[in-house]
Amino acid sequence: QVRLVESGGGLVQAGGSLRLSCAASGIIFRRCTMGWYRQAPGEQRELVALVTSGGVTNYADSVKGRFTISRDNAKNTQYLQMNSLKPEDTAVYYCNVKDPWPKVDYWGRGTQVTVSS
Repeated sequence: QVRLVESGGGLVQAGGSLRLSCAASGIIFRRCTMGWYRQAPGEQRELVALVTSGGVTNYADSVKGRFTISRDNAKNTQYLQMNSLKPEDTAVYYCNVKDPWPKVDYWGRGTQVTVSS
């Protein structure tokens, strides 16, 4: 079975940093595009950042310059380094992995990030 396990969420003050990790198993990690989504209460889930199998990254405008996504294929793990956090970053953050074959998305269970003002 595919399993995605997130870690690193928590409570920080505005301006602080967190690093989220997502360890994957049950997939051929290196061939997958992957990333992070977030969802605040009453809001739609939105893409935060992604990285392709070739290392191309994409970020939501709201986090550009503050967040960095990376991946370690040897460890089957992706990361989201979150700097200069703002209260509006408060949300549940979900790890996502897109397997190209079969074409399917896998999701972690989510990790809470809370940024206090």
